[in-house]
Amino acid sequence: MSVLIFIDQSEGHIKKNALEAATYGNHLAQQMGVDANAVVLGNVQDDLTTLGQYGIKNVFQVADSALSNLDAQQYVAAISAAVEQANASVVVFSHNQTGKAIAARVAAKLKAGLVAGASALPVLNDGFVVKKSVFSGKAFAHVKVTSEKKVISINPNSYKIEANGSATANVVAVSVSLPSARVVVTNVEKVSGDVPLTEAEVVVSGGRGLKGPENWGILLDLAQVLGAATACSRPVGDAHWRPHHEHVGQTGVQIAPNLYIAIGISGAIQHLAGVNRSKVIVVINKDPEAPFFKAADYGIVGDAFDVVPKLTAAIKKLKGVA
Repeated sequence: MSVLIFIDQSEGHIKKNALEAATYGNHLAQQMGVDANAVVLGNVQDDLTTLGQYGIKNVFQVADSALSNLDAQQYVAAISAAVEQANASVVVFSHNQTGKAIAARVAAKLKAGLVAGASALPVLNDGFVVKKSVFSGKAFAHVKVTSEKKVISINPNSYKIEANGSATANVVAVSVSLPSARVVVTNVEKVSGDVPLTEAEVVVSGGRGLKGPENWGILLDLAQVLGAATACSRPVGDAHWRPHHEHVGQTGVQIAPNLYIAIGISGAIQHLAGVNRSKVIVVINKDPEAPFFKAADYGIVGDAFDVVPKLTAAIKKLKGVA
Protein backbone atom coordinates (compact mmCIF):
# COMPACT_ATOMS: atom_id res chain seq x y z
CA MET A 1 0.00 0.00 0.00
CA SER A 2 1.08 3.58 -0.51
CA VAL A 3 0.00 7.22 -0.76
CA LEU A 4 0.17 8.61 -4.31
CA ILE A 5 0.59 12.37 -4.80
CA PHE A 6 -0.29 14.10 -8.08
CA ILE A 7 2.53 16.49 -9.00
CA ASP A 8 1.09 19.32 -11.06
CA GLN A 9 3.44 20.99 -13.54
CA SER A 10 3.27 23.82 -16.01
CA GLU A 11 5.53 24.16 -19.06
CA GLY A 12 7.82 21.50 -17.65
CA HIS A 13 8.21 23.03 -14.20
CA ILE A 14 6.74 21.72 -10.94
CA LYS A 15 4.27 24.07 -9.29
CA LYS A 16 4.57 25.30 -5.72
CA ASN A 17 1.22 23.77 -4.75
CA ALA A 18 2.51 20.39 -5.95
CA LEU A 19 5.28 20.57 -3.35
CA GLU A 20 2.66 21.40 -0.70
CA ALA A 21 0.74 18.30 -1.76
CA ALA A 22 3.96 16.25 -1.70
CA THR A 23 4.74 17.33 1.87
CA TYR A 24 1.15 16.66 2.95
CA GLY A 25 1.14 13.25 1.27
CA ASN A 26 4.48 12.31 2.81
CA HIS A 27 3.27 13.17 6.33
CA LEU A 28 0.09 11.16 5.71
CA ALA A 29 2.15 8.20 4.50
CA GLN A 30 4.24 8.38 7.67
CA GLN A 31 1.06 8.29 9.76
CA MET A 32 -0.15 5.25 7.85
CA GLY A 33 3.24 3.51 7.87
CA VAL A 34 3.42 3.26 4.06
CA ASP A 35 5.49 4.75 1.21
CA ALA A 36 4.83 8.15 -0.35
CA ASN A 37 4.92 7.98 -4.15
CA ALA A 38 4.12 10.54 -6.82
CA VAL A 39 2.71 10.67 -10.33
CA VAL A 40 3.78 13.20 -12.97
CA LEU A 41 2.11 13.60 -16.36
CA GLY A 42 3.79 14.92 -19.48
CA ASN A 43 7.36 15.98 -20.19
CA VAL A 44 9.09 17.76 -17.31
CA GLN A 45 12.27 19.84 -17.42
CA ASP A 46 12.82 19.79 -13.65
CA ASP A 47 14.81 16.95 -12.11
CA LEU A 48 12.14 14.61 -10.74
CA THR A 49 14.62 12.79 -8.52
CA THR A 50 14.72 15.90 -6.28
CA LEU A 51 11.18 15.07 -5.15
CA GLY A 52 12.91 12.68 -2.79
CA GLN A 53 13.65 15.74 -0.63
CA TYR A 54 9.92 15.91 0.09
CA GLY A 55 9.70 12.28 1.16
CA ILE A 56 8.79 10.80 -2.22
CA LYS A 57 10.17 7.30 -2.82
CA ASN A 58 9.04 6.62 -6.40
CA VAL A 59 7.91 9.02 -9.12
CA PHE A 60 5.68 7.36 -11.71
CA GLN A 61 5.95 9.42 -14.90
CA VAL A 62 3.68 9.13 -17.92
CA ALA A 63 5.84 11.11 -20.36
CA ASP A 64 3.32 11.34 -23.18
CA SER A 65 3.25 14.60 -25.14
CA ALA A 66 -0.54 14.23 -25.37
CA LEU A 67 -0.64 15.13 -21.69
CA SER A 68 0.90 18.56 -22.24
CA ASN A 69 -2.62 20.04 -22.20
CA LEU A 70 -5.26 19.19 -19.62
CA ASP A 71 -7.75 16.66 -20.93
CA ALA A 72 -9.60 15.26 -17.93
CA GLN A 73 -10.37 11.90 -19.53
CA GLN A 74 -6.72 11.31 -20.47
CA TYR A 75 -5.46 12.51 -17.10
CA VAL A 76 -7.81 10.16 -15.25
CA ALA A 77 -6.65 7.20 -17.35
CA ALA A 78 -2.98 7.98 -16.69
CA ILE A 79 -3.43 8.61 -12.96
CA SER A 80 -5.53 5.46 -12.53
CA ALA A 81 -2.74 3.42 -14.13
CA ALA A 82 -0.24 4.95 -11.72
CA VAL A 83 -2.57 4.19 -8.77
CA GLU A 84 -2.59 0.53 -9.77
CA GLN A 85 1.18 0.37 -10.28
CA ALA A 86 1.86 2.12 -6.96
CA ASN A 87 -0.77 0.03 -5.14
CA ALA A 88 -2.07 3.29 -3.70
CA SER A 89 -4.90 3.43 -1.18
CA VAL A 90 -4.91 7.26 -0.96
CA VAL A 91 -4.46 9.77 -3.80
CA VAL A 92 -3.58 13.38 -2.95
CA PHE A 93 -4.15 16.43 -5.19
CA SER A 94 -3.82 20.16 -4.73
CA HIS A 95 -7.25 21.80 -4.73
CA ASN A 96 -6.21 24.12 -7.57
CA GLN A 97 -7.82 24.41 -11.00
CA THR A 98 -6.29 21.13 -12.21
CA GLY A 99 -7.19 19.29 -9.03
CA LYS A 100 -10.76 20.55 -9.17
CA ALA A 101 -11.03 19.28 -12.73
CA ILE A 102 -9.74 15.75 -12.17
CA ALA A 103 -9.87 14.72 -8.47
CA ALA A 104 -13.60 13.96 -8.54
CA ARG A 105 -13.24 12.05 -11.81
CA VAL A 106 -10.40 9.95 -10.37
CA ALA A 107 -12.51 9.26 -7.27
CA ALA A 108 -15.39 8.09 -9.46
CA LYS A 109 -13.06 5.88 -11.52
CA LEU A 110 -11.60 4.28 -8.39
CA LYS A 111 -14.94 4.12 -6.54
CA ALA A 112 -13.22 6.13 -3.83
CA GLY A 113 -14.48 8.56 -1.23
CA LEU A 114 -13.49 12.16 -1.95
CA VAL A 115 -12.71 15.07 0.38
CA ALA A 116 -12.19 18.26 -1.65
CA GLY A 117 -10.54 21.27 -0.04
CA ALA A 118 -8.93 19.58 2.96
CA SER A 119 -7.12 21.86 5.39
CA ALA A 120 -5.38 19.38 7.71
CA LEU A 121 -4.00 15.86 7.85
CA PRO A 122 -6.56 13.10 8.42
CA VAL A 123 -7.13 11.85 11.96
CA LEU A 124 -6.65 8.08 11.94
CA ASN A 125 -7.47 7.04 15.51
CA ASP A 126 -11.17 6.65 14.69
CA GLY A 127 -11.21 5.63 11.06
CA PHE A 128 -10.14 8.18 8.44
CA VAL A 129 -11.48 11.66 9.27
CA VAL A 130 -10.51 14.72 7.21
CA LYS A 131 -11.05 18.35 8.17
CA LYS A 132 -12.20 20.72 5.41
CA SER A 133 -13.67 24.20 5.13
CA VAL A 134 -17.34 24.61 4.20
CA PHE A 135 -19.81 27.46 3.58
CA SER A 136 -17.17 29.54 1.77
CA GLY A 137 -14.74 29.18 4.65
CA LYS A 138 -17.16 30.17 7.42
CA ALA A 139 -17.07 26.76 9.11
CA PHE A 140 -15.25 23.43 9.16
CA ALA A 141 -16.54 19.93 8.53
CA HIS A 142 -14.95 16.67 9.67
CA VAL A 143 -15.58 14.09 6.97
CA LYS A 144 -15.19 10.37 7.68
CA VAL A 145 -14.17 8.37 4.62
CA THR A 146 -15.02 4.67 4.80
CA SER A 147 -14.19 3.49 1.27
CA GLU A 148 -11.17 1.27 0.62
CA LYS A 149 -9.58 3.88 -1.63
CA LYS A 150 -9.62 7.57 -0.79
CA VAL A 151 -8.99 10.82 -2.69
CA ILE A 152 -8.04 14.07 -0.97
CA SER A 153 -7.39 17.51 -2.45
CA ILE A 154 -5.76 20.05 -0.13
CA ASN A 155 -6.34 23.79 -0.22
CA PRO A 156 -3.36 25.69 -1.69
CA ASN A 157 -1.16 27.41 0.90
CA SER A 158 -2.77 25.44 3.74
CA TYR A 159 0.22 23.16 4.34
CA LYS A 160 3.84 24.23 4.81
CA ILE A 161 6.40 22.85 2.36
CA GLU A 162 9.16 20.84 4.00
CA ALA A 163 12.30 19.63 2.24
CA ASN A 164 14.66 17.32 4.12
CA GLY A 165 18.23 16.63 3.13
CA SER A 166 19.38 15.46 -0.26
CA ALA A 167 17.35 12.26 -0.66
CA THR A 168 16.54 11.28 -4.24
CA ALA A 169 13.45 9.64 -5.67
CA ASN A 170 13.39 6.77 -8.11
CA VAL A 171 11.76 7.71 -11.45
CA VAL A 172 9.64 4.96 -12.99
CA ALA A 173 8.36 5.26 -16.56
CA VAL A 174 4.72 4.27 -16.96
CA SER A 175 3.23 3.34 -20.31
CA VAL A 176 -0.50 3.97 -20.66
CA SER A 177 -2.86 3.54 -23.58
CA LEU A 178 -4.63 6.88 -23.50
CA PRO A 179 -8.15 7.41 -24.83
CA SER A 180 -8.58 9.73 -27.79
CA ALA A 181 -8.48 13.38 -26.78
CA ARG A 182 -11.84 15.12 -26.51
CA VAL A 183 -10.26 18.53 -26.03
CA VAL A 184 -8.59 20.35 -28.91
CA VAL A 185 -6.48 23.39 -27.97
CA THR A 186 -6.71 25.96 -30.75
CA ASN A 187 -5.15 28.93 -28.98
CA VAL A 188 -3.39 29.69 -25.70
CA GLU A 189 -3.45 33.11 -24.04
CA LYS A 190 -1.17 33.30 -21.03
CA VAL A 191 -1.56 35.75 -18.19
CA SER A 192 1.56 37.87 -17.87
CA GLY A 193 3.02 38.78 -14.50
CA ASP A 194 5.81 37.81 -12.19
CA VAL A 195 3.73 36.26 -9.41
CA PRO A 196 0.67 34.07 -10.19
CA LEU A 197 -2.22 34.99 -7.90
CA THR A 198 -2.91 31.43 -6.82
CA GLU A 199 0.70 30.92 -5.69
CA ALA A 200 1.43 34.40 -4.32
CA GLU A 201 2.37 34.68 -0.67
CA VAL A 202 1.52 38.39 -0.59
CA VAL A 203 -1.38 39.99 -2.48
CA VAL A 204 -2.26 43.70 -2.70
CA SER A 205 -5.83 44.28 -3.86
CA GLY A 206 -7.83 47.36 -4.79
CA GLY A 207 -11.49 48.28 -5.01
CA ARG A 208 -13.74 51.10 -6.11
CA GLY A 209 -12.29 53.29 -3.36
CA LEU A 210 -9.38 53.99 -5.71
CA LYS A 211 -11.90 55.85 -7.89
CA GLY A 212 -10.42 54.92 -11.27
CA PRO A 213 -7.69 53.05 -13.17
CA GLU A 214 -5.59 56.20 -13.35
CA ASN A 215 -5.03 55.97 -9.58
CA TRP A 216 -3.75 52.40 -9.55
CA GLY A 217 -0.14 53.52 -9.43
CA ILE A 218 -0.10 53.80 -5.63
CA LEU A 219 -1.23 50.16 -5.36
CA LEU A 220 1.31 48.97 -7.92
CA ASP A 221 4.11 50.77 -6.08
CA LEU A 222 3.16 49.04 -2.82
CA ALA A 223 2.94 45.67 -4.55
CA GLN A 224 6.36 46.14 -6.15
CA VAL A 225 8.15 46.94 -2.91
CA LEU A 226 6.47 43.94 -1.22
CA GLY A 227 7.11 41.57 -4.14
CA ALA A 228 3.35 40.99 -4.19
CA ALA A 229 0.79 39.97 -6.77
CA THR A 230 -2.01 42.42 -7.54
CA ALA A 231 -5.73 41.74 -7.39
CA CYS A 232 -9.03 43.58 -7.44
CA SER A 233 -12.67 43.35 -6.44
CA ARG A 234 -15.38 42.32 -8.90
CA PRO A 235 -16.71 45.86 -9.62
CA VAL A 236 -13.19 46.89 -10.61
CA GLY A 237 -12.87 43.95 -12.98
CA ASP A 238 -16.36 44.51 -14.39
CA ALA A 239 -15.51 48.17 -15.04
CA HIS A 240 -12.30 47.06 -16.84
CA TRP A 241 -10.12 49.13 -14.55
CA ARG A 242 -8.00 46.00 -14.14
CA PRO A 243 -7.68 42.72 -16.09
CA HIS A 244 -10.46 40.26 -15.30
CA HIS A 245 -7.97 37.58 -14.19
CA GLU A 246 -7.10 39.77 -11.17
CA HIS A 247 -10.65 39.56 -9.81
CA VAL A 248 -10.63 37.69 -6.49
CA GLY A 249 -13.76 36.55 -4.70
CA GLN A 250 -16.46 33.93 -4.81
CA THR A 251 -16.97 34.37 -8.54
CA GLY A 252 -13.31 35.07 -9.29
CA VAL A 253 -10.01 33.59 -8.19
CA GLN A 254 -9.99 32.14 -4.68
CA ILE A 255 -6.69 32.71 -2.92
CA ALA A 256 -4.98 31.99 0.39
CA PRO A 257 -1.83 34.14 0.67
CA ASN A 258 0.14 34.69 3.85
CA LEU A 259 -0.73 38.40 3.64
CA TYR A 260 -3.70 40.04 1.90
CA ILE A 261 -3.89 43.86 1.81
CA ALA A 262 -7.28 45.24 0.76
CA ILE A 263 -7.31 48.88 -0.29
CA GLY A 264 -10.61 50.68 -0.82
CA ILE A 265 -12.65 47.46 -0.72
CA SER A 266 -15.78 47.44 1.42
CA GLY A 267 -15.70 43.69 2.03
CA ALA A 268 -18.91 42.28 0.59
CA ILE A 269 -19.54 38.66 1.52
CA GLN A 270 -18.83 37.51 -2.03
CA HIS A 271 -15.37 39.07 -1.89
CA LEU A 272 -14.63 37.67 1.56
CA ALA A 273 -15.49 34.17 0.35
CA GLY A 274 -12.53 34.28 -2.01
CA VAL A 275 -9.92 35.65 0.40
CA ASN A 276 -10.90 34.54 3.91
CA ARG A 277 -8.31 31.73 3.95
CA SER A 278 -5.56 34.37 3.93
CA LYS A 279 -3.26 34.02 6.93
CA VAL A 280 -3.28 37.78 7.70
CA ILE A 281 -5.71 40.37 6.30
CA VAL A 282 -4.96 44.10 6.38
CA VAL A 283 -7.73 46.54 5.42
CA ILE A 284 -7.27 50.19 4.43
CA ASN A 285 -10.56 52.06 4.12
CA LYS A 286 -11.77 55.53 5.04
CA ASP A 287 -15.19 54.18 6.07
CA PRO A 288 -14.93 52.93 9.69
CA GLU A 289 -18.16 50.95 9.17
CA ALA A 290 -16.81 48.97 6.20
CA PRO A 291 -17.72 45.28 6.73
CA PHE A 292 -14.16 44.23 5.86
CA PHE A 293 -12.88 45.51 9.21
CA LYS A 294 -14.78 42.71 10.98
CA ALA A 295 -12.71 40.13 9.10
CA ALA A 296 -9.41 42.02 9.27
CA ASP A 297 -6.47 41.17 11.48
CA TYR A 298 -5.27 44.76 11.13
CA GLY A 299 -7.17 47.80 9.90
CA ILE A 300 -6.34 51.40 9.03
CA VAL A 301 -9.16 53.92 8.88
CA GLY A 302 -7.97 56.55 6.46
CA ASP A 303 -7.89 57.79 2.90
CA ALA A 304 -5.96 55.33 0.71
CA PHE A 305 -4.40 58.23 -1.20
CA ASP A 306 -2.76 59.39 2.05
CA VAL A 307 -2.11 56.03 3.73
CA VAL A 308 -0.74 53.88 0.90
CA PRO A 309 2.10 56.19 -0.27
CA LYS A 310 3.22 56.59 3.35
CA LEU A 311 3.07 52.82 3.89
CA THR A 312 5.10 52.25 0.72
CA ALA A 313 7.70 54.82 1.80
CA ALA A 314 7.97 53.21 5.26
CA ILE A 315 8.51 49.75 3.77
CA LYS A 316 11.15 51.08 1.39
CA LYS A 317 12.96 52.70 4.31
CA LEU A 318 12.77 49.46 6.30
CA LYS A 319 14.18 47.49 3.36
CA GLY A 320 16.77 50.12 2.53
CA VAL A 321 15.30 50.62 -0.93
CA ALA A 322 15.83 54.00 -2.61
